[in-house]
Amino acid sequence: MILGAACFLAAPLPAHAGFRAAEPPAPWFAEPHLSILTRTLEEAARVARVTAPTEVFDLPEAFEDNPAGAATVEAREDRDAFAQPGATLTFEQGLEFRLGEALFDKLWVFSPSSTRASDGLGPVYNARSCQRCHIRDGRGTLPEGPEYRSASTFLRISIPAPAPTSMAAVEDFIGSAPDPVYGSQLQDFSAPGIEPEYRLAVSFEEQDVILNGGEIVSLRHPSFTATELNYGPLHPEAMLSPRVAPPMIGLGLLEAIPAADILALADPEDADGDGISGRPNLVWSPEFDQVMLGRFGLKAGTATLHDQSAAAFSGDVGISTPLYPNPWGDCTETQVACRSAPHGDKDQRGTEIDQPNMDLVTFYTRNVAVPTRRNSDDIEVLHGKSVFYDAGCIACHRPKFVTHRLSDRSEQSFQLIWPYSDLLLHDMGEGLADHRPEGRATGREWRTPPLWGIGLTQQVNEAATYLHDGRARSLIEAILWHGGEAQAARDHVVALPPNDRAALITFLESL
Repeated sequence: MILGAACFLAAPLPAHAGFRAAEPPAPWFAEPHLSILTRTLEEAARVARVTAPTEVFDLPEAFEDNPAGAATVEAREDRDAFAQPGATLTFEQGLEFRLGEALFDKLWVFSPSSTRASDGLGPVYNARSCQRCHIRDGRGTLPEGPEYRSASTFLRISIPAPAPTSMAAVEDFIGSAPDPVYGSQLQDFSAPGIEPEYRLAVSFEEQDVILNGGEIVSLRHPSFTATELNYGPLHPEAMLSPRVAPPMIGLGLLEAIPAADILALADPEDADGDGISGRPNLVWSPEFDQVMLGRFGLKAGTATLHDQSAAAFSGDVGISTPLYPNPWGDCTETQVACRSAPHGDKDQRGTEIDQPNMDLVTFYTRNVAVPTRRNSDDIEVLHGKSVFYDAGCIACHRPKFVTHRLSDRSEQSFQLIWPYSDLLLHDMGEGLADHRPEGRATGREWRTPPLWGIGLTQQVNEAATYLHDGRARSLIEAILWHGGEAQAARDHVVALPPNDRAALITFLESL
């Protein structure tokens, strides 16, 4: 039986834990997408103590088995481990979840079509459905050779440009603009009679790394190339960034973390001298027409799940939404045939997917469940957890948060959650750099990815790999790619005795 982590308020609190309050500097704390009930000072103090990192590793922490709080579901042993609704949903909400899931899984078709509720695909696109990218709600896959295309891998593209006036209040916002011919991302599929934009070519160069104890790990240095460009050359200053679709689990809980708690972890000048200088990404929300804290996307370039979902419909599938109403998706003015091609039936819906259906998709993405931990009381797992802490990994992979009290989202309200992320940007070094900025994120910075569920990644999709571009085939490879702010932690892992390093991987596999 999974216990509701809201019960943590009745649990004993660690005496060593402290309380840190943050003064909210407007407007970065704005959260218009949430109906927030203010915590009392007593609650805030207790939350701060409960979420303080542990110093005890001989037993699991209270509620550690329930990474999503009361919304946690039992871990399945098949490929549908991530394809479950959160445990806090009511019967009626469960029906709403399944309707959203149907839209998430829906295969869109070209226009004109007799199935007018499903037409509007493209005219250029990366995938026919959301599920084609987020395979079984897990990670996507890389192309496996020159003749194979993966719907879950694509290239983002932008060129340098002045920062927009809407972001003038953010001093270090880095301006960019879509490529004048190819837009914001490259699409490798198209409707009949329309040329796809390109074909993605991926190659690798192997490099051996020798670990303490003699273990040899081979790392893949990837090379991503845009070939067969059908609309002419890229802009001379075009910046490309490969992306593999991330897992969908726990997103609504990440959305419900108080912005104040995330911003309180930021240390852009490394004032505490620990070598970690996490920074929040601050982005423009088209949903709320204002600057907000970025939480979603590999560089935290999107503020809300509705923003993220609508942008994906437009860029990935070529489907118009009320937030992105262009029926041609990412086609630019130079792509005349694309813009003039038949588009979906909008007579009844206004856009190819209307707002009620977008609300269902957003509800679905907000409530894909996180599975329970496995073997948290195992001696090897507990040892690996202590290694994880000793290596300094929690400086970025923050174990715990408590979500807002919410008056209209009881399913995410006031839950103790364990995402193992601070949702901040960190310089990950030259090895992982894509040299393409996004908002405040530089070409070397990435948002700390949540680790919950990572041990089930290849159970859900046996072809799945790790990191933003899928280069790492194993968890140890992913660790060895860490650089920049994480260099010291990476070097610590390299120098570990083999049994400690094996315990670390066992701990990660239990998440």
